[in-house]
Amino acid sequence: MSHDYLSIQKHEQKFEQIANAPVRFLSFIEKNRLPLIRDTLYLTQHCWPSLNEKIKMKDLIKLLSELQITDTDKRQVKTVSLLKMISTLVLHKSVTVKGINRVNHISFVTSDRVWVSEDNDLILVNTEGDTLHHLTDVNCKWGGHTVNSSCELLYIEKDGNVKKLSNDNKRISTLIKRRTMWRPSCIYSSPINGDLLIASMYIDGPPGWGTWKAKVEKYHQSGKYKKTIMHIRKGQKLLDQPMYITENHNGDIIMSDWIQGVVVTEQSGRHRFSYKGHPPGPLLKPCGVCSDALLNILVCDDISQTVHMIDNNGSFLSFLFTEQLGIVIPMSLCYDDKTHLLWVGCQNNDRVLVYRYIVRQYSLTSPWNYMSSTIQ
Repeated sequence: MSHDYLSIQKHEQKFEQIANAPVRFLSFIEKNRLPLIRDTLYLTQHCWPSLNEKIKMKDLIKLLSELQITDTDKRQVKTVSLLKMISTLVLHKSVTVKGINRVNHISFVTSDRVWVSEDNDLILVNTEGDTLHHLTDVNCKWGGHTVNSSCELLYIEKDGNVKKLSNDNKRISTLIKRRTMWRPSCIYSSPINGDLLIASMYIDGPPGWGTWKAKVEKYHQSGKYKKTIMHIRKGQKLLDQPMYITENHNGDIIMSDWIQGVVVTEQSGRHRFSYKGHPPGPLLKPCGVCSDALLNILVCDDISQTVHMIDNNGSFLSFLFTEQLGIVIPMSLCYDDKTHLLWVGCQNNDRVLVYRYIVRQYSLTSPWNYMSSTIQ
């Protein structure tokens, strides 16, 4: 069953990638012997060939090449309504990553492969722990890499430039060149609009005596600068030492800051809330951060050595992990939106643990509902 499930996932991912590129999608259909399409509907002459002519596949491809497939809000709500949290976490898999001593950060590629980093080492592994690719000229002490919608790796190299590795792992190019004293610390590619979110910081003043300054910059996926987010309001800084950055499904920007805790802003940059821990416990010292399909925010805490779960308005929900579950010092998190599995990296070993705490729920109120939910 597991083998068949993974096989279905691979076909689904391949289909979705093709479906988001109309030309490739229609070419794919043509290769599978799609019957010749004849015009049977009333269409304007400005858009379609004459009604007396057959519509050729190449003409159809040309006419539909501008189509883009997007998820509507209604579809998102429907998907979320089918999900629920379970009371006990279930260990799905344990992956040992050879060549590292801890897992600083995880970037999801597909359901069977992820990028894992430790300081200057960035490794692509599959669910069996096999090393598929290895980079060393990187600065991944924290959240220094991400994967875009084209499955291309974006990472911060040692000199502060942002590099892009092609999805076949053969070509490296410079996407954003560092030109100031600001040094990028973490990066994230938005699956919503493709924008890049890059948090940077520097010490203003002599070493040991200066103060930290930090900001978040938005870039187009092509590397063109768009916007800077730096202050809550005039005179009040938003960040001190941002270490990890991600985005919630509602568009909120989520940052893990060693001093400020979890800092959340709207897409526009307006500050929504900051979460600094769950009283009466000590202040949060956050590391890796992610969000799940239910809009919950998960953050690793270096003090309590567990994972805090809060809702999308900053209210504490629960501690997600305990030492009994095999998580000793959680460092990094990555949530898979397709399988609803949570990947967790530890600070004290070379393992990535994969857990399930969200499952699909189905309504059995009628045969039709049962059939619909089964098909979905």
